[in-house]
Amino acid sequence: MLTLVVLILAIVAALYMAWNIGANDVANSMGTSVGSGALTLKKAVLVAGLFEFLGAVLVGKHVTDTISKGIVDPTVIDPNVLMIGMLAALIGAALWVTIATYFGLPVSTTHSIVGAVMGFVMVINISLIHWDVVGKIVASWVISPLSGAFVAYLIFLSLKKTVLGKDDPLKEAKIVAPFFIFLTAMIITMSVIYKGLSNLHFNLDLQWALLISAIVGVVSATVGFALMRRLHYSASSDEEKYRKLEKSFIYLQVMTAASVAFAHGANDVANAVGPLVTIVNIYNGVDVGAKITIPLWVLVLGGVGIVLGISTWGYKVIYTIGSKITDITPTRGFSAELATAFTVLVFSKLGMPISTSHVIVGSVLGVGIARGLATVDYRVIKHIVYSWLLTIPIAMGFAAGIFILLQWIFL
Repeated sequence: MLTLVVLILAIVAALYMAWNIGANDVANSMGTSVGSGALTLKKAVLVAGLFEFLGAVLVGKHVTDTISKGIVDPTVIDPNVLMIGMLAALIGAALWVTIATYFGLPVSTTHSIVGAVMGFVMVINISLIHWDVVGKIVASWVISPLSGAFVAYLIFLSLKKTVLGKDDPLKEAKIVAPFFIFLTAMIITMSVIYKGLSNLHFNLDLQWALLISAIVGVVSATVGFALMRRLHYSASSDEEKYRKLEKSFIYLQVMTAASVAFAHGANDVANAVGPLVTIVNIYNGVDVGAKITIPLWVLVLGGVGIVLGISTWGYKVIYTIGSKITDITPTRGFSAELATAFTVLVFSKLGMPISTSHVIVGSVLGVGIARGLATVDYRVIKHIVYSWLLTIPIAMGFAAGIFILLQWIFL
């Protein structure tokens, strides 16, 4: 009876956590698109909802293993205690993300769930935590925003050198844009087919994935080149030329935003369903130390929760990412989103639960630095960093307190 009650509560808590992920983290994929005017808020919600769901269901398996088993050795904890602990982690992490979203702070849901798992385990025995795994995750929290910033800086700097800084940027865009179309299409395709559809029993090794992705990229670039050659721009002033140039990059930005949404669903669904997977397996009588099985319905539950969060409360943090750090245009948003998609998917393939929030903030910052240090509002960055620093201790405290309360109720 105890396990059934905990399972029901865990399903509700996982849905609540997924809702929070959608509400807070939708800005990671759609903040720059809304900020640049490439998408309206309504369209951004529709695009994000579709691709977040697909990423969660089709690719979400990779990172879920790390969240549910990598941080703590579950075999040394009593199954009933472990179930209650994972339930406490879900509730504790979700509560903090709710508070952060209310204030429009783009916090890391990955930080929240990792800190929450550590919180309940510390109540049991601090030595049970796999500090080597935690250390790798913490390292990724430093590496990921720096990687996003560096890649975004290079992408936007290349756009400045080859297009934006030219006397006739529209003419140069016709020459350079196919390369960026190739790069975008290749990264998106690679993210899907390279060990990305294992839940559908469709896997390709690296060589075949690269070949197919390159072919898709070449075809896309060829089509893009043909379409752009047929476009005839008539601009009476430099301002009009740049306006039309930015408009031509809207389609690429939407593509990259959809890619980031897909990547985010793949990476961050683990934050909601990782602890739930452990509880489901214990309820089904699976040995805690056995190879973990992730039911499809669990990933679907996570995907549905993310979509609900996007649809109902996603607008609050979108404005922080899209307009408060630096001014965003389609070329700048494209640079930040492409860098984020690349960084998040690389770490996701490694099974490392990084923070998409860290990556997109780093990418937007990288674009701002490429434009000039004075273009970045560092007060906003400071507030965001403060919220990041608070996330782990607050999630730990919430989870520890809830775990003690649940132990008193159920045990």
